Amino acid sequence: MTSSGDVEVDVEYGGESSFMGISVQGIIDAVRRNWLIILIILGVALAGGVVATLLMSPKYISEAQVLIEDEADQIVEGSELRSNSDSGPDTGRFLQTQIDIITSRSLAKRTVQNANFAGDARFFDAFHEKMPEIGDSGVSNEKDLQQARLNLATDLVMGSLRVDLPQNSRVVQVQSETGSPVYSARVANETANTFIQNNLNRKFDSSSYARQFLSDQLEEARANVAQSEHDLNGYSRTAGLIRVEGQSSDGSDGSISITSNALVQANNDLGVAASNRIAAQDNWETIAKEPVLSVPQVISNGAVQNLMQQKAELQAKLADERTRHLSDYPSVNSLRSQIAELDKRIQSLGNSIKRTVYLEYQAAKEKEDSLKARVSELQGDALSEQDRRVQYNLLQRVADTNKAQYNALLERYNQLSASAGATSNNISLVDSAEPAAIPSSPKLIYNMVVSLFLGLVVAGLVVYLRELFDDAIKVPSDVEAKLGLPMLGLIPRHPDEERGEIISAPPRMIAEAYHTLSTNLSYATAQGVPRTIAVTSTSESEGKTTTSHLLARDIARLGKSVLLVDLDLRRPRLHQLEGASAKPGVTDLLIGKIGLEDALFPSDQPNLTVMTALPIPPDPTVLLGSERMGALIEDLKGRFDTVIFDCPPMLGLADTISIAPHVEGVLFVVDASSFHRGAVKSALRRLRLVKGRVLGVVLCKYDPAGGGKEAQYYGYNYYSYGESAGG
Repeated sequence: MTSSGDVEVDVEYGGESSFMGISVQGIIDAVRRNWLIILIILGVALAGGVVATLLMSPKYISEAQVLIEDEADQIVEGSELRSNSDSGPDTGRFLQTQIDIITSRSLAKRTVQNANFAGDARFFDAFHEKMPEIGDSGVSNEKDLQQARLNLATDLVMGSLRVDLPQNSRVVQVQSETGSPVYSARVANETANTFIQNNLNRKFDSSSYARQFLSDQLEEARANVAQSEHDLNGYSRTAGLIRVEGQSSDGSDGSISITSNALVQANNDLGVAASNRIAAQDNWETIAKEPVLSVPQVISNGAVQNLMQQKAELQAKLADERTRHLSDYPSVNSLRSQIAELDKRIQSLGNSIKRTVYLEYQAAKEKEDSLKARVSELQGDALSEQDRRVQYNLLQRVADTNKAQYNALLERYNQLSASAGATSNNISLVDSAEPAAIPSSPKLIYNMVVSLFLGLVVAGLVVYLRELFDDAIKVPSDVEAKLGLPMLGLIPRHPDEERGEIISAPPRMIAEAYHTLSTNLSYATAQGVPRTIAVTSTSESEGKTTTSHLLARDIARLGKSVLLVDLDLRRPRLHQLEGASAKPGVTDLLIGKIGLEDALFPSDQPNLTVMTALPIPPDPTVLLGSERMGALIEDLKGRFDTVIFDCPPMLGLADTISIAPHVEGVLFVVDASSFHRGAVKSALRRLRLVKGRVLGVVLCKYDPAGGGKEAQYYGYNYYSYGESAGG
């Protein structure tokens, strides 16, 4: 996390590491590091596969194929061969039910009984099982022996069966696997045949029971029909009811009486008469008060129209005569007389027509009244007869019900009788099982592939666990992955173990590594290299003193004033490296025996000043945790550009914990050759408790030869750059 002014590493100390992340190169490097273990595991797995194959007993699989249709083809009387097989929604459930029947214990038991497997010693040998004998556990007599053999043989048959139904097919594959090719075929065939026969027996038993049941019901129904017909005829004779076959008044086919038929007819005639009367009455009431010449029937009469035409002609002549003669002229009077005569004739004829309409109305009314009387008379007779027909109808319903029941039973019985001998099995054998020529197992290639796969899984798990719990730093990226801290410097291992020689004349590779460290520290804060740096490690001999010394020299070469302070008051080394064995230092300064100027002495490196830890105090923790130590650090910060403190190791000591809160940053040195993640995480956790700021990690004594391509890049390609060119 970066803020204005300085850089802060926001790290969860002790965070869980991942297994090589998702780096393919990391996986390759892990395989390369563990190749011997992987080869051993794969070799053991393959050898185990070969041994298992040799020890396994050969087994043989035989397969019989059975066709299962939904229903059997049926021959029904009066029709051709008819198939009831369809592809309804329940077909899948039906086929699964048949498969469950094949694999059921009851069918396996019947198969054993049909084939007498329980008494066949070779059958048990095919399964590598001992045939039960008297004296075995739970077998004390012949009855127990037979039951034990039957139960064991049933279990063996069930265990050897495998039933498969290919998708979109009705052909079921019945497979059996045993140690004998002959018995594999026998078990498959016997199971298929038993299943087919069992299906036929179930159909026959069901049909036989149904026909017997229907036969008994038919006899009872026939007696009921005869009795009900006899009761109906007897009551009809007693009540004087005459039945006529036809359509009843409610429109349904059935038996009706003569009285009811006459009432229906009379009622129909009454309806027609009423309609005619209403029509005649409407005609009469329409013209009753109208003038004769306004009646439509009169106007439309041909004779009246002829007289009206003659009258019109005479009126025309009369008008002509009046234009030439006076009103009393003889010809005028003659025309008037003729017109008057025509009016009388028209009036008389119109009255006759009007009278005819009235008479028609009277005739229709009289006919309606007559029919009303007839209907009323027939209704009385019908009501009387209806009272007698209540019991008759009850008896007739009983007779009709018995007759319908008898006809239904007879039809069903005829169908069963016709199809009983013509129904074929809806399950048939397609292919019989044949003894297998070669064993189905064991298969060497298959076992080798499985063994190789299991070996790879085990090898991968072993490598994973080794890498997960391996504390070694193999590649530089492991620092951030396992510690969650940035790596500021990578110091390769050098064959020269004398630290003094390395410090006084560091090899090119070592020098370049510390140049990189000082450069990285210049970006640790916004002001560059931190003013005060504490260098520590988890335990001793990890390279913190060498790192402190070479880092101080490298920063001093940049022209900055640097003070190197030895705070390892328990095992100080700086005075030996700088040749100042008699020079007082931090201890005398903190107890007030000497002043600050007396504790400082210059090094052979320009701009570098050194302060030893001498003399060794009896209780270093008290001195380092005192207020004078904090004041001393603040004083030194004002005198030098950079102050580097060579602190004691963290493990088991509280010295560095006292110093960490007073410095701007802590540089943590880790020995790559003896890295222990738990100890390092514990030390970092202690620094976090006192709010010490860890700048990063310096990885010392790193051997790039065992870390793969990434390590080789850091170890050889980078740090040796320039040496090959002579530079």
